[in-house]
Amino acid sequence: MTSQVIYLGELRTTAKHELSGSSIETDAPIDNHGRGERFSPTDLVATALASCMLTIMGIAANTHNIDITNTQCSVEKIMETAPRRIGKINIEVHFPKNIIYSEKEKMILEKAALTCPVMESLHPDCIKNIEFLWP
Repeated sequence: MTSQVIYLGELRTTAKHELSGSSIETDAPIDNHGRGERFSPTDLVATALASCMLTIMGIAANTHNIDITNTQCSVEKIMETAPRRIGKINIEVHFPKNIIYSEKEKMILEKAALTCPVMESLHPDCIKNIEFLWP
């Protein structure tokens, strides 16, 4: 089992990762009857895409001896209403300003990011705008 999720009431859940015991809580967003005091489940999906991209880039970086330490992603999730779903995820990938990357390194990292498991798992109707911001 990967996790156990419990409904706490008042549109909140807690999820416990079985292997590590770490946990996260979710809250419904303000625009969907919640208080917006935690990540919403759809926030987690958009955030998971950025986290997965960074993780897979990290694996590629380790393989090719490329330093991506302190690379950051800014994530924006845009919802659709009919049906209610994630319509678009915008991600800006900001690489450290103190490192110069070769064209080959950029290609390796971009390909890794754009083929991460979460990217491959999202519905094709969900628009994914990914912008790589190199120093």
